[in-house]
Amino acid sequence: MNAQDLPLSQLLDGAKQFIVPIFQRDYSWGTKHCQQLWTDIIRAGSDPTVGAHFLGSVVYIAAEDNQAAIPQWLLIDGQQRLTTVTLLLAALRDRLLAQPSDDDALPSAEEVEDRFLRNRHGKSERRSKLVLRRADNEALSSLLDGQVLADAAAERVRENYAYFKEQLAEADLAEVYAGFAKLVIVDVSLTRGRDDPQMIFESLNSTGLDLTQADLIRNFVLMRLNDQLQTRLYEDYWRPIEQDFGNRYRSEFDTFCRDFLVLKLRPSKQLRSDAIYHEFRSYFHAEVATRTAEDVLAELRCFARYYVRFSLCRETDPQFAAASARLRSLVEVASPLMLRLHDAHARCGAFDSRAFGEAVELLESYVFRRSACDMQTRSLYQIFAGIAYKIKDAAPLQSLKVALYRGGRKRRFPSDTEFREALETRDVYAMRSCAYLLDRLENDSKEKIDTSGFTIEHVMPQNEDLPQAWRDMLGADWKLAQETWLHRLGNLTLTAYNPEYSDRAYDEKKAMPKGFNDSPLRLNRFIREQVCWTAAEIEARGKALAHQAVTVWPGLSVDMEAVRAAELEEHRAAAAQYSIEAVGFDADARALFDSLRPLLLGLGPDVAELCGAKSVVYRVFDHFLEVLPRSRHVLLRANVDFDDIDDPSGLARDASAYAFVVNASQSGDVLFSLYDRAQVPAAMHLVRQAYERVTE
Repeated sequence: MNAQDLPLSQLLDGAKQFIVPIFQRDYSWGTKHCQQLWTDIIRAGSDPTVGAHFLGSVVYIAAEDNQAAIPQWLLIDGQQRLTTVTLLLAALRDRLLAQPSDDDALPSAEEVEDRFLRNRHGKSERRSKLVLRRADNEALSSLLDGQVLADAAAERVRENYAYFKEQLAEADLAEVYAGFAKLVIVDVSLTRGRDDPQMIFESLNSTGLDLTQADLIRNFVLMRLNDQLQTRLYEDYWRPIEQDFGNRYRSEFDTFCRDFLVLKLRPSKQLRSDAIYHEFRSYFHAEVATRTAEDVLAELRCFARYYVRFSLCRETDPQFAAASARLRSLVEVASPLMLRLHDAHARCGAFDSRAFGEAVELLESYVFRRSACDMQTRSLYQIFAGIAYKIKDAAPLQSLKVALYRGGRKRRFPSDTEFREALETRDVYAMRSCAYLLDRLENDSKEKIDTSGFTIEHVMPQNEDLPQAWRDMLGADWKLAQETWLHRLGNLTLTAYNPEYSDRAYDEKKAMPKGFNDSPLRLNRFIREQVCWTAAEIEARGKALAHQAVTVWPGLSVDMEAVRAAELEEHRAAAAQYSIEAVGFDADARALFDSLRPLLLGLGPDVAELCGAKSVVYRVFDHFLEVLPRSRHVLLRANVDFDDIDDPSGLARDASAYAFVVNASQSGDVLFSLYDRAQVPAAMHLVRQAYERVTE
């Protein structure tokens, strides 16, 4: 690497061409950057005491062996500065063309073009000194050719050129050119094959103020590849990602990458937003040890498409598009799980669009039921990520249901009873999803009504000073009735005529033009059928709607055999880190265990032997026996009720009242101490009963 202070004019002068790599972001400096540059140039040009103005660094590396007459350099850092100065010089050239000057301090328009904008002897693609990306380069080339830019031209290029052209119309050109001549950069020339451009790029941008995590990731993946490969990979994979995200790319890609890495790395906690690049870099290094960079980009491209479908609401499959949009409206953090389900849908034939739709509706039900039951929601990201890890390609929908079932008490799927009672008794109006709730209840039909322009209406008004007609209808305890039932589900509906209803009496709300009697909403049928509106009617309607809600947001139905199989698989995985040798049997106890062990495994082909840190557990799905080492003997703890056993030996002990058994990890009401081999038949008689209980 060679670094030196250098006037920018000297860097641009002479036959050379700087190329912005195809993977770099588009030109993005706005008017405020141009204003700052203009101010700095005018200050330096008008003040003879200012010897130089430092503009920043320009980092580049040879794009080829550079024996050509016009060498090409890949611009690693400095695109924004170099492009902006080039636009200023193009505007200066055009001003000098329109109004030539006799001032010896000024160059001619031809000199500006030959020294700083064009390579006089360059052919075709080597003619310009600066080559930008796609639309930016088309606009810059048009400017350098003296053409008027169309409104559709690259916005930043067009607007910034226009800004400089406007400033130059009134400026002292000698001051402008003098200021330009004082611009100094740190010229950093890298040696191809020896310097790591990505490492230097990261160092120069270590503050993270200008580059997103997406910029760093893209450059990291593509920068170290040869020009031909990086161009192909960019066009085949990264550019389609940018196009899919559209104007949401810079704001959303980092979030997508976080969710992608959560799936791949399975971290114990949510990744920090400022650590995404470094996590991706570690992931990428590990992956390319066994596959190519193209493989990683292809996978990233697939998952980016999944993210856009869910998180940017661009799902096209009609069988689950609506459910996906509803889930997205309820919760944003379901993305890791939705990425996993999309991946399963793309690769697993059994997980078709119908099954996918059922999975999304189940998640919608899970989220809304928990919200309605006022369950903890702050850890939903970890909940969804944890479920994503448990999705099995062999049975995605079933494994989703099993994971939801096994979520534990704090993460449980609310039951029908919990859900129904919550909707009947809680302050529904205070729920963030109140309008969503009413809309879904209304549109629980093939005939949909667009309620997006409707508002929530309280049938019994919110006004604390209720009109007399309402007081008379509610009775002497009208105040208590209003406080109790005002915000309950039974008193809420949707309407486009909220201001018209106001605090009118119930009969007026029904009979007025466009009132409840004329309402086409299914939600309002019960309301218009009543002769009065009191606590009894509100309660009855609330119960009916809550009963309907149980079908709109269905509960969890799961195959218990699949649940037990998942539990056993989990136990096996936990036991894999242990061995019988590490359990801690002394010689006598181990001899007794070795005589017993073949008989335990011989109870049936479904018996699983699982070693722990201080015991050995035997399971089918549920455990039926735990073997614990003791001094010179073995303690057996059988998972069967003491009162139900047949024990002709009389050696079994009742453990149901024991607070704990030393080193035991499982429950069980029967203890048997095995001291010699002669007791093995009696022990097996008890163990067989425990085995038969769990296999019934």
